[in-house]
Amino acid sequence: MHTASPPFDPASPPDRPVDLPDGDALDAFVDAYDRVVVEFYTDGCGICASMEPVLDAVAHNTDAVVATINPRDDPPLIERFEIGSVPTLVVFVDGESVDRLAEGFVPADDLTAFAEAA
Repeated sequence: MHTASPPFDPASPPDRPVDLPDGDALDAFVDAYDRVVVEFYTDGCGICASMEPVLDAVAHNTDAVVATINPRDDPPLIERFEIGSVPTLVVFVDGESVDRLAEGFVPADDLTAFAEAA
């Protein structure tokens, strides 16, 4: 994954997951694109690491853009998004959180459907 910094260009959505450094970058990213899937992860989480190719597939195969963020790097995110376990996946549409999954590993087909249905 690569790290990106604001501002994000809505005319050039990324075609692979973007690792965001903090809540400000998350807000800018979510505001820049119509449909966003965000994975909240932690370092050392094996399930989170196993989600990387799934997130990459979603970024390539849907209209959603994908980001990852470690809420431990910006602790207020834990409370703001009610992160009780990782990975937690949140779909944003038009800047608003509309759905979430916190069920461990999610296969690519299921995450693709989740990203497109919300």
